[in-house]
Amino acid sequence: MSSTHPMMMKYLSLGVLVLQTTSLVLTMRYSRTLTEVGPRYLASSAVVFAEAIKILVCAVLVFVENNYSARATRQLLKDEIVSKPLETVKLAIPAGIYTLQNNLLYVALSNLDAATYQVTYQLKILTTALFSVSMLGRRLGMYQWLALILLMAGVTLVQWPTAPQEDSEMKALSASAQFVGLMAVLTACLSSGFAGVYFEKILKETKQSVWLRNIQLGLFGFIFGTLGMMAYDGQRVRQYGIFQGYNTITCVVVCLQALGGLVVAVVIKYADNILKGFATSMSIILSALISYFLLGDFNPSRIFFSGAALVITATFLYGYERKPAIGSNAVKV
Repeated sequence: MSSTHPMMMKYLSLGVLVLQTTSLVLTMRYSRTLTEVGPRYLASSAVVFAEAIKILVCAVLVFVENNYSARATRQLLKDEIVSKPLETVKLAIPAGIYTLQNNLLYVALSNLDAATYQVTYQLKILTTALFSVSMLGRRLGMYQWLALILLMAGVTLVQWPTAPQEDSEMKALSASAQFVGLMAVLTACLSSGFAGVYFEKILKETKQSVWLRNIQLGLFGFIFGTLGMMAYDGQRVRQYGIFQGYNTITCVVVCLQALGGLVVAVVIKYADNILKGFATSMSIILSALISYFLLGDFNPSRIFFSGAALVITATFLYGYERKPAIGSNAVKV
């Protein structure tokens, strides 16, 4: 019975992650294409408020875990966050790396064509697996490594740009710019894999609840996000305010982003970062199918269907385990 709950949480959290990621992609796409009078909302401010909501929700969940005792909750937060600064600072590492990663992706997109970016960024799937093996001691079989390669290839094909690129755009990208973009995306792949596995290691080796750890992570994410917002959008914030362009759809996007942070933490706690990659890949396909059948703003190509088939095949292959041959003399010790 004790193993049933973690297994149920594993697949439930993976399913919720697929739905959350799909909803976020579609809602965010709608919010960024919606024609509104006045300035558009700042993506940097949405990130900051998503972190704030995540901290608030986690605080409420910690309150529930402490039998609705405000005194016990306050004491726990003080003991685990304020009184243990070294433990708290550990979460600054993944929070800082995630912030660095977002900036690196911006640099990569500014110096690479879309096709090169999409193909290269899928290396994060393999870097996550390599860090899982080296940092967590996880052992992957031949079928799982093959599944990871198929997944990387499938996601690459699914996200492959369908519109031909302008020759002028290609010529505008000098060799030095392409090198800078390539180094940026490769560093982002390494940082993504390391930060995810590092956070997983903390969650699975700690006695604290996943919600308490999320508060610690969210605090640093809020600080780094605010600094980034003021650095990149400070002038617009001073001119139009931090809530510029906010409407109902924007609030939904922010809430979905906050939910994503919570669900990812649960997935990492009960599953792992590799399965998180599979769930994210499935959400890409689901988003594209919804766009085709319901929204009518996407026309899938043969390349897309080939990539989707590879992702689905990889998903089943990753969970395949070879059964020992009957009559095998292998003995577990």
